[in-house]
Amino acid sequence: MEAGWRDIDLLNPTDEHKMLRDSVRSFVTAEVEPQALDHDRQEKFNLPLFRKLGDLGLLGITVPEAYGGSGLDATAAVIVHEEISASDPGFCLAYLAHSMLFVNNLAVNGSEEQKKKILPAACAGTRVGAMAMSEPNYGTDVMGMETTARRDGDHYVIDGQKMWITNGCIDDAGTPADDVLIYAKTGEKNGRPMISTFLVERGQDGYEVGQKIRDKSGMRASNTAELVFTNCRVPKTSLIGEEGESVHHMMRNLEIERVALAAMSLGIARRSLEAMVKYSKERKAFGKPLHSFGQIQRHIAESYAEYRACSTYVYDTARRMDLWSDRGNRVDSDGVKLITTTLAKNIADRAIQVLGGYGYVGEYVVERLWRDAKLLEIGGGTLEAHQKNITRDLTRD
Repeated sequence: MEAGWRDIDLLNPTDEHKMLRDSVRSFVTAEVEPQALDHDRQEKFNLPLFRKLGDLGLLGITVPEAYGGSGLDATAAVIVHEEISASDPGFCLAYLAHSMLFVNNLAVNGSEEQKKKILPAACAGTRVGAMAMSEPNYGTDVMGMETTARRDGDHYVIDGQKMWITNGCIDDAGTPADDVLIYAKTGEKNGRPMISTFLVERGQDGYEVGQKIRDKSGMRASNTAELVFTNCRVPKTSLIGEEGESVHHMMRNLEIERVALAAMSLGIARRSLEAMVKYSKERKAFGKPLHSFGQIQRHIAESYAEYRACSTYVYDTARRMDLWSDRGNRVDSDGVKLITTTLAKNIADRAIQVLGGYGYVGEYVVERLWRDAKLLEIGGGTLEAHQKNITRDLTRD
């Protein structure tokens, strides 16, 4: 792959973006790759390594410099997610949950007081954040959530359970995330539920980890947990924005989340393709290198073309994304995740086929990438949800 196919100008539109990619790629090679297999096997989140991302300015990559961030754009976020996930998608998922679901969300929707209080530490990596929306009985059906928050004087009282929360706990002891953005019902308006967002900090009475979710098929290097809120009293200053604004918050932040998840898919696809090409050059069958056989050529060629096509779509969507505008582009943020997540799974599957028995064991990476890829078709919106959203948007008068 010496032809530079990974570094086409479209993927590095400015010198700053290229420098960022080179920096992250060097960090991934030196720090992320050596620990990836071991932490996957142990189902363990590498918290010390995560904190190093703060030293690199990556944990607040889209946050204005005034709050401790790097002040970069959606393209920069895509670059980081692609590069990290090419080595360790599980670790990258923890990074996404913090940097996009929590930090970017708070930077866009929080008050000046909330941002000044929380963001500098979150960008530095001294505090780990999460976002809690899904519940045991409700995922895609957000409006059906059962968690409630009722006003009680100068406080809100939160009751409910949240499920499948990435970074919900940060160690094997079940220590909760330092900060979590939680969505809860605060009443009804015009017959529809009002969903509101609250910032809850670790140590708040009534906020605890119910259980750490173990034995996941993939993304085992990120912690997933159930969060339980029982008579959890938070000051009214914990409300993000106004009551009932959460759907708007969700829609604004889901776009960058889905583009970042698509970028993770690119990383998985690219690494799987690299593994296929390398192995096909080294391994011989019947006296010839594997890449001389038509069946293998099909796996490699189709994977390369699909990766390049999806890269173009993802980076173009990121280029046109304004993180601070109310004018969104949901049809394409759904579109890139819809197409690239399945692409990543399929290319990883082909890589296993090309590597044969070696592809089926953890040492050769593609087995882990294949398992990790499946989550991307579920988390951050299911494939079915994206199909529904895109069709509804395209057919709207």
